[in-house]
Amino acid sequence: MAKAGDKSGTKGKKGLKRKATAEEPQEAAVAEDGATESGVQPPKTAAFPPGFSISEIKNKQRRHLMFTRWKQQQRKEKLAIKKKLKKEREALGDKAPPKPIPKTIDNQRVHDETIVDPNDEEVAYDEATDEFASYFNRQTSPKILITTSDRPHGRTVRLCEQLSTVIPNSHVYYRRGLALKKIIPQCISRDFTDLIVINEDRKTPNGLVLSHLPSGPTAHFKMSSVRLRKEIKRRGKDPTEHVPEIILNNFTTRLGHSVGRMFASLFPHNPQFIGRQVATFHNQRDYIFFRFHRYIFKSEKKVGIQELGPRFTLKLRSLQKGTFDSKYGEYEWVHKPREMDTSRRKFHL
Repeated sequence: MAKAGDKSGTKGKKGLKRKATAEEPQEAAVAEDGATESGVQPPKTAAFPPGFSISEIKNKQRRHLMFTRWKQQQRKEKLAIKKKLKKEREALGDKAPPKPIPKTIDNQRVHDETIVDPNDEEVAYDEATDEFASYFNRQTSPKILITTSDRPHGRTVRLCEQLSTVIPNSHVYYRRGLALKKIIPQCISRDFTDLIVINEDRKTPNGLVLSHLPSGPTAHFKMSSVRLRKEIKRRGKDPTEHVPEIILNNFTTRLGHSVGRMFASLFPHNPQFIGRQVATFHNQRDYIFFRFHRYIFKSEKKVGIQELGPRFTLKLRSLQKGTFDSKYGEYEWVHKPREMDTSRRKFHL
């Protein structure tokens, strides 16, 4: 019995020795990593940002959490750089260098050969002899007819009625199934200078045709982002009958000048400043934003504006010589997306 016990005891001792030898390299590794004397390793803090790609994290919630932390870290670094630059500029005072101009799509625009030089004699001659010369020479006063597509719905009709309050001396007539080729001769015989047709699709206005009478040109626009007066927040009271001022902004090319002159010829020559009303056609990246405001003098130095409505956005689709003729009309310019929209920095107006 004793021998058997001795054997078991020796086996146990051998087992303990083996266990100790197995644990020795672990203790050595812990000591190398900077463990405490008791052999307990301190917890490691996770480095941020992580050394691996966040997209490699399989867990969706964990990945989202890591991404939000990374974005917060980016914002903090950006804010710290801004504060540092601000302190440097304040310390330098007047000797501080000018602020760098931020790069945008507008100021990185591709140069267009047709951009108009104000001192160009050829452009001045063309404008003195074009279809709008009689208006700018004050020989004619504008008279506008506004109509719609066949069987218009309420939203399109209300837009026409509100446009008639924006454009002086404009008249709204319902289409009644007549073709535009029959409407145009009637307009010319009644001394209308322009014809505006608002088209719709699925009860929403989606197009505008503007034809200058009697000899053109005719422009076709895509219409979007239409807001009537009731849909505009914090709008002012309904506009008065005063003739508004008109602002044409950023129409720089030859095509842009033609379109801008078309819009200008819709309004009378002498605005009534007492009404404090302004109609704005702002071109930005070939989108024409229409707004109608009233400006309010808060003090001798401060001026506020109050939107009256309606508002909409136009995008030129084509410019046609002469009056509207979809079959045999000669087009000066047609928008071809696949050929013309190859660069985001190239604009046509």
